[in-house]
Amino acid sequence: MEIEYKGGNTVIISTKPATIVVDPKLSVVGLKDVATKGAIELATEERFALTSPEALLNIEGPGEYGVAQFDIRGVAAQRHLDSEKDPLASTMYRIEAGDIRLAVVGNIYEKVSEQQLEELGVVDVLILPVGGNGYTLDATGAASLVRQVDPKVVVPVHYADDALTYEVPQEPLELFVKELGAPVEEVAKMKLKSAAQLPATLTVYALVRS
Repeated sequence: MEIEYKGGNTVIISTKPATIVVDPKLSVVGLKDVATKGAIELATEERFALTSPEALLNIEGPGEYGVAQFDIRGVAAQRHLDSEKDPLASTMYRIEAGDIRLAVVGNIYEKVSEQQLEELGVVDVLILPVGGNGYTLDATGAASLVRQVDPKVVVPVHYADDALTYEVPQEPLELFVKELGAPVEEVAKMKLKSAAQLPATLTVYALVRS
């Protein structure tokens, strides 16, 4: 498995059978959209989806999906921009491939329920935004969620980047790293053959945007 960061909330998760593109509509932050032809398109919110007719499968909400040796579960969540009275417009995803279990979190409110955590289950790799400023999880909220989910690896996304034009300015990655207090590995891509390769203690993998 390879995990590649494209900017914003967009990551590409690749295995030999297939590829997942998370939130491919990068034009919302001023970059080129990521093509999803032949890939599984996964959107944490409707506005980040391309809904390409050429995608292998378009997933834009809660439910259970099995495709190309991926087992995917979507869990409804409150967006950071919404109140508790609003409909749940965001989706968190649990993705299993082989013995590796990932969770992908979009721009959600930091308070998640025990039921939501239970639906995510045991997580090896957690991918979550950290940029804050009222738009998404900030350093404190993201670190709190990491401690609740208790993964082995954290892949932070959606933080300050001069090449991107966010709707709301985002805080630098360093704030989250300091708040979490875990060691950091900076790599171009994260590569895993099996869960046995995961670090023994919580580690942040800072992926270089490609």
